[in-house]
Formats: sequence, C-alpha cells, structure tokens
Amino acid sequence: MVKRLLFLVVLSLLFLVEMGGPTIAEDEIADGERILSFASHIQVQPDASLLVTESIVVRATGDQIKRGIVRDFPTIYTDRYGHKVKVGFRVLEVRRDGAPESFHVESVANGKKIYLGKKEVFLPTGEYVYTLKYRTTRQLGFFADFDELYWNVTGHGWTFSLDQVRAVVEPPSGAPVLQYAAYTGTMGARGQDFKVSTDPAGCLVFTATRGFASGEGLTVAVAWPKGYVQSPSWSSRARDFLEDNPAAILVWLALMALCVYYLAVWHKVGRDPPQGLVIPLYEPPQGFSPAAVRYLKRMGFDDKAFAATLVNLAVKGGLVIEDQGGEVILRSRAKPAAPLTGQEGKVLSRLFKGRDVLKLTDRNHATIGAALKALESSLEWELKKKHFITNSKYFAWGILLSFLALAGVVLMAGNRDLMMVTGFLVLWLSIWTPVSMSLWGAKDQRLMAGFFSFFAVLAIIITFFVSPLTAMVFVLLAFLNLLFYFLLKAYTLSGRRLMDQIDGFRMYLTAAEQQRLELLHPPERTPQLFENYLPYALALDVENEWCEQFAEILEKASYAPDWYRGVSWRSLGTGGLASSLGSSLSSTISSSSSPPGSSSGSGGGGSSGGGGGGGGGSGW
Repeated sequence: MVKRLLFLVVLSLLFLVEMGGPTIAEDEIADGERILSFASHIQVQPDASLLVTESIVVRATGDQIKRGIVRDFPTIYTDRYGHKVKVGFRVLEVRRDGAPESFHVESVANGKKIYLGKKEVFLPTGEYVYTLKYRTTRQLGFFADFDELYWNVTGHGWTFSLDQVRAVVEPPSGAPVLQYAAYTGTMGARGQDFKVSTDPAGCLVFTATRGFASGEGLTVAVAWPKGYVQSPSWSSRARDFLEDNPAAILVWLALMALCVYYLAVWHKVGRDPPQGLVIPLYEPPQGFSPAAVRYLKRMGFDDKAFAATLVNLAVKGGLVIEDQGGEVILRSRAKPAAPLTGQEGKVLSRLFKGRDVLKLTDRNHATIGAALKALESSLEWELKKKHFITNSKYFAWGILLSFLALAGVVLMAGNRDLMMVTGFLVLWLSIWTPVSMSLWGAKDQRLMAGFFSFFAVLAIIITFFVSPLTAMVFVLLAFLNLLFYFLLKAYTLSGRRLMDQIDGFRMYLTAAEQQRLELLHPPERTPQLFENYLPYALALDVENEWCEQFAEILEKASYAPDWYRGVSWRSLGTGGLASSLGSSLSSTISSSSSPPGSSSGSGGGGSSGGGGGGGGGSGW
C-alpha cells in the first residue's frame, strides 16, 4: 500500500514538472534579448535630405548583445533599369541611456554597419536605450505631381523580435500631406497592422498594432505637393549617375571604342577583293579536294570538311562507310581505285593505323582526333595566307580591349567575391585554350566556344554583383567580337579568283531542270558523275540538291554504291543518302572526336521592405 502511494506521489510530481516546463521556457524567452521598442523620427529637410533619429530600447543578456548593438544601413540600391544608386549617409550622434556613446562605422558590400559601443566594454544584463541620429540623402522620390518619402523604418534584417514599433514622419515645413500608406510584415508583404494619427506639430504618427518577429518590419510612404523641397537638376542627376555607375560607363565606352576599332580595321584589311564574273562551271578548281574547297569557302576548318574527305576516300575505293542505324563504321580497303591526294593519304593512314575497322565513337576519339588534326594542318599549310588572311593579330587586340574592360569593371565594383570568381574563370580559360588546341583540333570553333562560354557565365555573375545593364553590354561586347571574328577574314586576289570558280561550280551542282537545259554542253549525268562530285556537294552544303538531280537516273540504273552500306540508302534512296552523309556523319564525327566527359549534359503600390532606409541589425 505504501509502495503504491509512493508511486502515485512520484508520478504526480513528474506530471507537475512536465506541465510546468513550458511556463519556465516561456519566461526565459520573455526575458531573452529583444527590441522592446523601436521609435523613429524622420524629418524631411528643404534640401531633400533626411534627418533621422532612432530610439531603440533593447534587453541585453550577453548572448548577442555583449558590447552594444549593430545597426545595418543600406546605401547602395538598384533602380528599375538596373542602375546603381548610392545614397549619402553620415552618423551625427550616438547615445546610450542619454549619455554619449562610442561607435564606429564599417563599410560592407551594400552599405554601412554602425557598431554602437566599445570593443573593450561589456554590458551587464539589463535594458538599454540607444539613440542613433544620422543624415541621409537621395532618399526622396520626385514625381510629376508630388514628391514622396517611401521609407523602410525598421529594416527587415534584425536578428531580434521587435515588441513595439512607432514612426513619426515630419514633412517639409508647411507642406500638406496629399496621401500616405504603410505596410507591415515580411519583405514584400502588404500587411496593414498599423494605425495613423497626427501629433500637435502636424506630423504623421504610424504605430504598429502588433509586435514583429525577426525578418518583419514597418514601411511608410508619405507624399506632399511639389515645391517644398529642392528637386535635383538634370546636371546633378547626370553627375550622380556617373559617380554611381562607373563600371557601366566604362563598359559602354569600351563597347563604342571596340566598335570604332573594328570598323577601322575592317575597312583597312578586312574587305574582300571585288567578285569577278561567275558562270556555271562543270568541274571544281583543278587540284583542289572537297575538303580544300570547303576550307576555302569557310576560311576555316570544321567537321564537315572531314566528312567530305571520308566520302571522297570511299568513292575512290579507300574505305567503306557503314551506317548501322546510328553507329557509323569505317572499313579499310586493300587498295584505292583512284589516286589519293596527300591530305587523303594522311587521313587514311591515321584512321587505320594497325587496324582495318574503326567505329566512330568517343572511345576512339584519340584516333579520330589525330586524323582531324592531320587534315586541318595540311589544309592550313597549303591554303592559309596564300588564299586568305584571318587578320588574327587585329582580332587579338579587340579581345585584349574586351578583357581590359572586364578588369576595369571588376576593380571598380570592389567586390572581393567577384574578383575571385572572375580570376577563377580567367584561369580556367587560360588552361582550357591550349588543352583544346592540342587535343581536339578544329581550333577556331573550340576557341570561340570557350570564349563565349566564358562571357556567358561572366554576364550572369555580373548581373548579380554589378548590374543587369553592365551584363547586357558585356554580351554585346562578346557578339561584336564574334561578328568581326568572321568579318576580318579576307581573301587574297588569288583566293578571290578561286572562289569565283568555286561559286561557278556550285551553280552547276544546284542547277534546276530548266537551268540545266540552258547550260551549254553539260556533262552527261551518270552514276559515275554523281559519285565523283558528291563529296564536293557535301563540302558546299548542296548535297540534297545534287542527289535530287540524280534520283531518277540512279533509280533507273538500279544504282547501289559499293562504298556505302546503310539503312538510309535501302529505305530512302538518294535523299536518305544525302542526309546520312551530310548532317548525320558530321555530327557523328563531332561527338566521336571529343573525349568522354568533355562536355556538360546537364499610391498603394508599395510593400513592406520597399523604398529607402531599411537594413536591420544585431548585437556584438
């Protein structure tokens, strides 16, 4: 009986302790660090500046508030056009419990931190009244019919809750209030937990009707007729814009300078000689392979030049192309039926070195890449400078100017994170460039891809760290470089004459039925002629037109090429062959010449937190 009684007593005590626990915790929370009262008096001055006095009553327990409090004040904003706006801010007076208090101000990314208190003085637990008086400029809105104060009274960055909040707005001397509004809650909220009254001095008094949790606050807006404060002149607005946005000004100047530079250089060295008389020709320029014809036309190398070489090798009996529904296989033949050029011999020897069969997959990227590089180097040695000039040294100066503009923007932004990210990207580009040139060939395409990837990523970063406007101008810089990368290339006189012949041959390859009837003594259309010129049609991007001319003739002859085996020919005839040998083969070459993993696959319109002012605070 006694044991049972003791058990019930213990159980009852445990129940009472459990029931009493939350009350103790609530008392501890109630006695924790918090802002007991936040009162702000905002005076609008005739010169359009604001004189603000904040009275902040806090309870300190030594948790966060050890020496005093920290008031955060933003001084850098972004307007609706993406421009930076930097407001003036100067602390006039700091007091604690009515007596002068030490303070110091630190600059941060978007404003100032005011530390109230001394580093070596620690506060005992208790309640303290801090008074912060400061002047700030460029905070008013100047509209067509009125001027306005739109002010974030408390800021939304306090780490403490706020029990009571009150704001007194003193309009310019003698100015009647046209309209007002206020908003409470989290950033962007439009809560109406406030009441408004007018004090004897004619000031509007906004009082919150509830306390605010951390991350909540009060924002007020008050408008009065124009003429009571000094409006900024056009010249002062322009001066402020230039001072606030040096990075944007710099990049705009760089864009204009780059445009003038490129236009001058293009006029001097980038214009082609005048085109000669172009007439249909029944054969390509003598001694020029399909790859050479494409290299000349593009003034550069690409994967389709290699595809045209493979087809030409197949037609000559050097190899067989097998299309097995998405997988392309090359098979070597014992002896070509027709003589090969030096370029074709180099390609063939590198493709089938120590083997008779080669699959065009990324597992064989080293072999295929070596063949690509051999062909590109051979074409460059034979044709570049003699028949066209890239003027790359002039383009390099344009790139240098772009990077100098980038360096200036990064330094002017003064953001350490932006400097680190930009430095990493520049390092990546400097390593990626020589690696891509040495491993993968097709230098022009990969260099430009790397350059524009760099500027694309950088534009996104600058949008966050500087401004969307500056990022947009960087994109324009990149496109300007891209445009003149092509425009600065120019044919020599001999190159222009060759292009006249190539254009004439292309006219023949694309001639429609009526146009063919008008040609003088064209060669007889036979399967042999079709095969001989098919690689050139590929090189000049007219394979579909060439195949269409021969569709009926090849069908009557029951044509079946011995150098090509694939579903495209069996099911779709010449049209399928053109598609397979054109875009499909080129894309297969592109993917198989890169190592795996080298590409990625993967008036009431306001709200709480709007306007000037804001920030928040904490303890220290």
